[in-house]
Amino acid sequence: MDIKEIRKLTDADLKNKIKETKEELFTKRMQQASGTLEHPTELRALRKTVAKMKTVLRERELDGGNK
Repeated sequence: MDIKEIRKLTDADLKNKIKETKEELFTKRMQQASGTLEHPTELRALRKTVAKMKTVLRERELDGGNK
């Protein structure tokens, strides 16, 4: 997910997306543990996506305090 797409989402949508992505990450980790994960790079991409979404939420939180 691109940062521009993430910034367009509302806070509630971001929180839901974070939850969904973390669930997907958990599933992928279980696949990796059982040896059925085809593309291990997906784990890194999912972690980075969660980090981007959390960063945008935090930026909005800090910016909201200045206004």
